Amino acid sequence: MEIRRRPQTGKMDHWLYIAVLGISAFGLVMMFSASYYSAQYSASTNHDGFFYLRNQVQYLLIGIVGMYVMSRIQYRYLEKLKVIALVVTILLMIAVVFWGRELNGAKRWLKIGGLPSFQPSELAKFVLILYMASFMASHGHMMQDFVRGMVPMLIIMGALAALLLMQRNMSMAMIVLLIGAVMLFIGGASMKHLFGLGMLMIPLFLVLAKVQPYRWARLTIFTDPWKDPLGSGYQLIQSLYALGNGGLFGKGLNFSTQKLRFLTYGESDFIFSIIGEELGFVGCVLLMGAYFFVIWRGIRIAARCKDRFGSLLAGGITLVLALQVAVNIGVATSSVPPTGQTLPFISAGGTSLVIFMMAVGILLNISRDIQLD
Repeated sequence: MEIRRRPQTGKMDHWLYIAVLGISAFGLVMMFSASYYSAQYSASTNHDGFFYLRNQVQYLLIGIVGMYVMSRIQYRYLEKLKVIALVVTILLMIAVVFWGRELNGAKRWLKIGGLPSFQPSELAKFVLILYMASFMASHGHMMQDFVRGMVPMLIIMGALAALLLMQRNMSMAMIVLLIGAVMLFIGGASMKHLFGLGMLMIPLFLVLAKVQPYRWARLTIFTDPWKDPLGSGYQLIQSLYALGNGGLFGKGLNFSTQKLRFLTYGESDFIFSIIGEELGFVGCVLLMGAYFFVIWRGIRIAARCKDRFGSLLAGGITLVLALQVAVNIGVATSSVPPTGQTLPFISAGGTSLVIFMMAVGILLNISRDIQLD
């Protein structure tokens, strides 16, 4: 397909840029506070209290460079790469199934040569959005047709979800399908078809969870973590203790007690709990306000972009950001089952940080095509 090339003469959304950098800087402070003690007493970090901070700074710098590069590349050129990106992502996810590193019962990490380990599943979310945005932009008139419009997208969504299930990463499989379903809704798919799809998928996932006891335990424990306080409910209980200890204004930066090896993964999956303990309810509200601001800017970019591909791409990127923030906070507050999803721009995790920064770079590039206040 020939892509129309037009020079971008507008200015990028500087408010979005500043907000993301601000959240990332805040993330360095909180991640260091959450990780220093546990890193000192962990053999995997060579008892180096600065281990996570040093890695996070390196990945943040890579992410900033990636964000700048993506902000300078016209987003329309990405449409040409959608098939290559999808094929590479699928091959990487297949490699994870056979050669991936297992952690907590799931295979998520892949190491190639001397490169650092990374998570192809983080890339899969955005590649799915890129592919779906391109297809729906050029085949919008078909989206009400189940066979010609929805089936091609369902095949891609199903393939990615199946590979994630083979990695025993059911939570990510559900998130990928949810992202795909919302993208179909945004792209104009029939509500009747989407409703029918949901009615099929919900019982299927319940059956898949039921046949694996560990999956069912993770799926149900959030409703009452105290029924297994020393087992599957332990993390959630410690997370709730952290949030409760923080009160209105928190115990003060670096004064968390739950991070003293009571709450594990305080630097990644449960960093929101440490933020709540140290900065209190007020700190949590301010952080959520910053995220809402970023999401609002993303929605404005998607709504004001007159190019359908750009609008769908911006909407999809904003969707992933909003969903991941909601899921991470939901897990920390025991509102949704544990998923292992990071808090964007804040949690320790190089793959997530770099990919989210690059995705924001795409948003910034799309913003150069429109006029924002």
